[in-house]
Amino acid sequence: MPQIQLTPAERREHRAQAHHLDPVVLIGGDGLTPAVKKEIDAALNAHGLIKVRVFGDDRAARELMYQELAAELNAAPIQHIGKLLVLWRPQPPKARAVDEDRMPGPRDVKVLKFGRPGQRPEVKQLRVLGNQRLTPGGQIKRAKKPKQKSVKKGQAD
Repeated sequence: MPQIQLTPAERREHRAQAHHLDPVVLIGGDGLTPAVKKEIDAALNAHGLIKVRVFGDDRAARELMYQELAAELNAAPIQHIGKLLVLWRPQPPKARAVDEDRMPGPRDVKVLKFGRPGQRPEVKQLRVLGNQRLTPGGQIKRAKKPKQKSVKKGQAD
């Protein structure tokens, strides 16, 4: 996979965003193992913009790792400063799972409160939660629970 090419302005913007980040992946003495590449790929999927710290003194080896990671993981090389490597890849859209067992959430309801005859009714905005119901009088009550059935009555001999 080829690495992503960015304009200098985009690279500068990502560098500014990465300034406050801490390294999420550390590369030790073994170098770029498949496990390290897998972790960096997972971090790029989760965060998009990451810092990687390399614990090695050889600058040429770090530069080679930097270019190899960008090429293999389809990422954009943002910055290589000292022992820190900054990589960016656009995050994939997250698939939302539909939860069929989910109960209804809160809803806002307008209620008219009537005062004395000849005066305008007062409009109130009420929030009714999922476990509540609205009475005909405009009050909020807890939803009725189903009646408990007796264990003895439920048994059929």
